[in-house]
Amino acid sequence: MIPLFAHSQVIESAAGLTAASITPARDAFRLDLGGGTVAGANGSFGGVRREINWDGVPDAFSAPNLLPANFFNVNSPRGVVFSTPGTGFQVSANAGIAPIQFDNIDATYSRTFEPFSPQRLFTSLNSNLLDINFFLPGTNTPALTTGFGAVFSDVDLANTTSIQLFDPSLNSLGTFFVPASAGSETFSFLGISFPDPIIARVRIISGNFPLGIGATDQNGDLRDVVVMDDFLYGEPRVPDTGWTCAFLGFAIIGVEAFRRRVLTSR
Repeated sequence: MIPLFAHSQVIESAAGLTAASITPARDAFRLDLGGGTVAGANGSFGGVRREINWDGVPDAFSAPNLLPANFFNVNSPRGVVFSTPGTGFQVSANAGIAPIQFDNIDATYSRTFEPFSPQRLFTSLNSNLLDINFFLPGTNTPALTTGFGAVFSDVDLANTTSIQLFDPSLNSLGTFFVPASAGSETFSFLGISFPDPIIARVRIISGNFPLGIGATDQNGDLRDVVVMDDFLYGEPRVPDTGWTCAFLGFAIIGVEAFRRRVLTSR
């Protein structure tokens, strides 16, 4: 039987016109996850947390090319696998290789978005929905994490961009809205953590409209186009004691149920 955790979360959030506006909230969330200042292999900070900042992704897996859904569990094993009802995932190109900041999709985007950690950004394609599943890094063993946070670029509308967290049996642990900031090339951060590893999945809704040709951002009007930068999360782990088998059973059932939910939402 899976134990019941006290769902007492800690939330760090900020938004503003510059990267410095959200850096204190990002740094506080790093501490919430256990600290660590020096990155080791595959974005590991002392075995207590992981980060993905996209900037080390090879050009072969960056715009105009697709990023494999399991890149960060196979090529650079960090214990996350992505899914979307859209057509895939893309990391923006470096200058001199291809149009930057998703100008390959629409030429207005380099004036809309700005990277927090130069110079790449991340998006799902033909959908504003991204699901993240956690695994022991480099394996197919489902895992849990204590927290998840992300940097967003150009969140204009309040109560629109969100992070939803799920436990292994797909019970929602809550939907948390990313703070907005008026204007273009703005920065937002949201991170949620728990005292115990309880998060099995994360669902991110970025804005209210996917990137596309002619899908220009309307700066607080009806259409809000949003992309992502750095991801931060607690080290993915399998629980140590008697409920490991139960967790794995719930996780296997949950993956299939979650897949069906995504397919039926297309």
